[in-house]
Amino acid sequence: MDDRVNAEITEFVEATGRRPEEWTANWEADYNIAPTDDIPVLIDSPKTRELRFERAHWSLVPSWSDTLKLKFPTFNARAEEIAEKSTWKKPVQSHRAIVLARGYYEWQGPKGSKTPFFIRYPEGRLMGFAGLYSWWRDHSKADDDPDRWVLTATILTSDAVQTLADIHDRNPVILPEEMWQHWIDPSIVGDQALVDEAVRAGVAEAETLRFDQVAPFKTSDDGPQLIRPVDAA
Repeated sequence: MDDRVNAEITEFVEATGRRPEEWTANWEADYNIAPTDDIPVLIDSPKTRELRFERAHWSLVPSWSDTLKLKFPTFNARAEEIAEKSTWKKPVQSHRAIVLARGYYEWQGPKGSKTPFFIRYPEGRLMGFAGLYSWWRDHSKADDDPDRWVLTATILTSDAVQTLADIHDRNPVILPEEMWQHWIDPSIVGDQALVDEAVRAGVAEAETLRFDQVAPFKTSDDGPQLIRPVDAA
């Protein structure tokens, strides 16, 4: 991500004609986001029908969970037969999100000697991943505590396109901007057909992506140097 995301998201929302008066897009650049960190998401509120640009905990936690940390990973969700899975079925129906990023990392090779790649649009424009979200209630906090509700989210994945398959066998489902509103529209009851439509669109988007090898980095590292191609260092 970079500082341009705020202007780009504001421009997108204004173009829809649905910009709420209190709209504020405020996301600081972060070049090393990991599961359970905050990620920027765009959602369409089922109750108010307002587009909302929010921070979400990257790992979807169903409302029925007793804890924020689950025993199984939920930062990604396989698109295949997702509408039949208990964890994902309800979010697919009405709680769909666009997860925003300037690009993403994948690691090639065996564990212990993986090579990182940064994958993005050639022109560097903003990506919109097909995602799902859930509001999780922290019952350890009082009813009047503003932090009692935690927005959580996941990113859908599908089989990697041929151009990226040598790096990783899966890739995120990336939607063209003209599909963002359609994907998150809560008046559309989501089912496997909607997910499959997103996957087909995502294949076409993924085939256009550029990938560059970058230098290895630690989980604590941050900064634009992380996405600099090694042949440009």
